[in-house]
Amino acid sequence: MTRTTTSTAAPPPAAPHPGERRTRRSAGRPRTWRDHPLRRVTPWLFLLVPLALLVTFTYVPVGNMIYYSFTDWDGVSPDRHHVGADNYVQLFTRPELFRVFAVSLYYLAASVVQIAIALWFATVLSFDLRFRNLFKGILFFPYLINGVAIGFVFLYFFQDGGTLDAILSFLGAGTDHAWLGDPESANTSLAGVSVWRFTGLNFVLFLGAIQSVPGELYEAAQLDGATRRQQFRHIIVPGIRPVLSLSVILAISGSLSVFEIPYIMTGGATGTSTFVIQTVKLAFQFNKTGLASACAVVLLLIILLITWVQRRLVPDEKVDLV
Repeated sequence: MTRTTTSTAAPPPAAPHPGERRTRRSAGRPRTWRDHPLRRVTPWLFLLVPLALLVTFTYVPVGNMIYYSFTDWDGVSPDRHHVGADNYVQLFTRPELFRVFAVSLYYLAASVVQIAIALWFATVLSFDLRFRNLFKGILFFPYLINGVAIGFVFLYFFQDGGTLDAILSFLGAGTDHAWLGDPESANTSLAGVSVWRFTGLNFVLFLGAIQSVPGELYEAAQLDGATRRQQFRHIIVPGIRPVLSLSVILAISGSLSVFEIPYIMTGGATGTSTFVIQTVKLAFQFNKTGLASACAVVLLLIILLITWVQRRLVPDEKVDLV
């Protein structure tokens, strides 16, 4: 008689729980910093001090300025009475408070000249020329000088019988014109000083942008017979478009917020007062801190609006020259 045996197969082992899989994997290797719970918090620890400084010295003062613009605070007394939008109504109904914006047109025109000169020098000195490092230092040096020192230097330069008159007399073109005596020549002279000072900043920005363009493009353009002007039009200008857009934004905002050079040289006299100089005088000379705060808020909104419009008209597109 034959005995038949049946073998029963063992059931497959149950799949481990996901938590058990992680535990087994972690048990097989040493614990590292990536497993530490503070890993996600570490970047915020590095940002804690910069964010604290940014909030303390930027956003809190801006918030206080907006609050003061709705009060009649004189900047000294502890009493601050809420006056609503009276400061803004006064600002927009008094023509003399907005008339000073006409002075900004001189500096806006100077900014156009400044960008053109900086772009020209940056293009020329981006090629292999002799003494180009010397010229780079000469162009950037005025931007390193303190604005107050520049104001005093050019104050003696433009005064009656000063350096400019002496140079003109030496060249046989002597004149008794008071350069800072009438609004037109005074604003033109001050705008010229701003061109001399800030051309170096735009020059460095443009030069860095031009040198970031791949050199193979210039070599290919030269092999195709492209002239320097064609390289400038089809390679340099498209390649530095973001930096050029940034320079335009800085030029417009800077022309609206000019302060130190006209304040040092003329104190806002002879029709050279800018919107910022007028705001400072309202706050510290006439003790109208509330009205001055409203002026500052309006200037901030104008700059933000112009920046937004400029970014909408000229979007910051990524340029692919290859």
